[in-house]
Amino acid sequence: MSASPPAPLPTVRTVSDLRAQVAAWRRDGLRIGFVPTMGALHEGHLSLVRLAGTRADRVVASVFVNPTQFGPNEDFDAYPRDEARDAGLLAGAGCALLFAPSVGEMYPPGASTTVTVAGVSEPLDGQARPGHFAGVATVVTKLLNQCQPDVAVFGEKDFQQLAVIRRLVRDLDIPVEIVGGPTARADDGLALSSRNAYLTEAERPVAAKLNAALREVLTKVRAGEPVEAAEQAAVAALLAAGFRQVDYVEARVPDTLERVGPGPANGPVRVLGAAHLGRTRLIDNIGD
Repeated sequence: MSASPPAPLPTVRTVSDLRAQVAAWRRDGLRIGFVPTMGALHEGHLSLVRLAGTRADRVVASVFVNPTQFGPNEDFDAYPRDEARDAGLLAGAGCALLFAPSVGEMYPPGASTTVTVAGVSEPLDGQARPGHFAGVATVVTKLLNQCQPDVAVFGEKDFQQLAVIRRLVRDLDIPVEIVGGPTARADDGLALSSRNAYLTEAERPVAAKLNAALREVLTKVRAGEPVEAAEQAAVAALLAAGFRQVDYVEARVPDTLERVGPGPANGPVRVLGAAHLGRTRLIDNIGD
């Protein structure tokens, strides 16, 4: 006998309705987990929902394609959207409530406050996508205040974003535990991403070479080879493999995202990369 499909996922679209449900759960003494997403869900998102479920009694997920974190030439209008599919996947992963607000609900007329996080937001994607992290920090601050969860789970695939969120939560004294969920990958190492849907059949095997290049950098750095030379070799390898542009491949200190020094790396290292393959911008990172 086949398993019955999960019941339809309760969905709220206003902050007042979200807070009312969370307040009702709190009156029952329940712990609240939260997983923010932009939809177009895949196994990576669902793993974060399941991880939140191990740390909370009820898990709320949001689906909101945030316009303020897209640049003028980026894919906001084309970003994949399928709320019904997303809701079904979330229900199957144990989510208890979907928060799916409109742009007007998140940014009412006259909204003029922006959250910026200095330091960790400035290199890497901060340089490649000006304004991106201000959009991320602002919407995440709003979502955490709206839901007021005990724990919120974000994927390590967006490692710089996770660092930005951890810093803003500390700096603004937001009472939530931030948990990083491991990156979900395909068998060949490609990090799962909603944007992988943009890859053509010919590009798909090439895309996995980003992860391989980052691993090679980490191996070389750990072996004592010069950091800059390892990074430059990875960029050359990616361009030779068919990537049309490499925004960065860099070894960084995980907590601060400062550059790893030129000598042997004694402490933790995170190698982060972003590169364009066809019309798809891929990001990934690995650490030890």
